[in-house]
Amino acid sequence: MKLATIRTGSGTAAVRVDDDVAVELGATDLGEFLARPGWRVDAEQADGPRHEASKLDYAPLVPRPEKVVCVGLNYRNHILEMGRELPEHPTLFAKFARALVGAFDPVVLPAGSSAVDWEAELGVVVGAEVRHASPDEAAAAIAGYTVVNDVTARDFQFRTVEWLQGKTFERSTPVGPWLVTGTEPGELSCEVDGELVQQADPGDLVFTPADLVAYISAIVTLVPGDIIATGTPGGVGHARKPPRYLAEGSTLKTRIAGIGEQRNTLVKEN
Repeated sequence: MKLATIRTGSGTAAVRVDDDVAVELGATDLGEFLARPGWRVDAEQADGPRHEASKLDYAPLVPRPEKVVCVGLNYRNHILEMGRELPEHPTLFAKFARALVGAFDPVVLPAGSSAVDWEAELGVVVGAEVRHASPDEAAAAIAGYTVVNDVTARDFQFRTVEWLQGKTFERSTPVGPWLVTGTEPGELSCEVDGELVQQADPGDLVFTPADLVAYISAIVTLVPGDIIATGTPGGVGHARKPPRYLAEGSTLKTRIAGIGEQRNTLVKEN
């Protein structure tokens, strides 16, 4: 089952996306919908207003999540690529909601940065409130998976040992197009201007989605609509010799088999 937030003539709406049609779920966005008890059954049985699937305008999957928690250095090959040792605990940082854009929206190049990089990631969407979750509770709290690209201003990121300043520029992070329930994610890939630059299996993750939900919920309560970006594999531009970065007009295609695909064009900040 695919669930999304779309833009409509009067705002936004949460929808179930079927093969040819999207059915409204009676909520303004997916975050609001996931907060309802029994949302899975409601989504399956929904019979609201309909939209032609080929004409959907996808908003960020959850436009105003309470939290966007991101994980650094979580693919074994990327950790080795960056010259680091495998971590004992997840490396966490955060984004704010203004960083998020839809799966086919323009991605804005941060003004003042000359080192904007790509990071294809598996996104986890929380579907139940959890605190101090056991492994079983953590797995059950996952609503499903989505596609994220953690577009990063490397020059800002590495100004200090804290990463947030390079990670949460406004309108920089595509999320979506939809949340997929009941499906395990397959191969993750990223193309820049038609060239394959990243390719990995989520089995290479050091900390699994359930591991991350359990760990993060020991720090803070996770609530429906929270997003966890699980980290990127090797192949980022910053690690290349010489480094390669995104520019105005660059095209970014991010795909996870069985989950979905994003297509974004880089534009200058106004």
